[in-house]
Amino acid sequence: MKWLLVASAALYLFGSFRRPLFALGLGAGLAYLALRGISLGRLPLVGPHDTIAFFSASIGLMTLPFLFSPSLRNSSAFPWATGGTAAVFALFSLAFPALAMPLPPILNTLWFELHVALAFFAYALFTIGAIMGVLFLAGGERRLLDLQYRAALVGYTFFSGSMVAGGIWGYYAWGTYWLWTPKELWTSILWIFYTFWLHLRLRGAGGDRLLAWTGILGFGVMLFTYLGVSMLMKSSHSF
Repeated sequence: MKWLLVASAALYLFGSFRRPLFALGLGAGLAYLALRGISLGRLPLVGPHDTIAFFSASIGLMTLPFLFSPSLRNSSAFPWATGGTAAVFALFSLAFPALAMPLPPILNTLWFELHVALAFFAYALFTIGAIMGVLFLAGGERRLLDLQYRAALVGYTFFSGSMVAGGIWGYYAWGTYWLWTPKELWTSILWIFYTFWLHLRLRGAGGDRLLAWTGILGFGVMLFTYLGVSMLMKSSHSF
């Protein structure tokens, strides 16, 4: 079944030349997650293998509206960059074993699944926004900054929803909406970072290049919140 992830990565890369192939790459990634979910009897959202594969598919899914938009219809750099990023994470997921453990009772709630899914949709959009920033710095096209803002704004909305769902899940799991763990602290840092970034962008403060660079920095904050904290720190819900 893991061959679907390899196929997904290959199709994402070839999708930079033919956009329908990019969509097929997403289809292969979603098919893998669907088969995993059927075999587990739940959404595959536990463990590094499943979450990284889900992140890869989320990048592909969130890329589609941009990929077929008039602003990026003739761009070859954007599908190559997003497809390459999705491919890297699809292949990276293969470095971890696919766990088949039953879902712990503490995670057996819709609020947990909603919390994680919305977070990964947000992570994917923050990643796309960072790619827009890189492309703007490379080519200077102002429209890319506008698209970066839109991606980050929608991602921020998803992430805010994820935090609400996570608080409700935390109340049912631990009897409190908040625990002072590294994961939750960095989640708050990420939310505050994009709160200020979107505010500065909306006010037009800081200059185009600075906004592009800080949008790229947001990807680093996001990646550490997701992978860095889970791999380097102990937390109540790392992976």
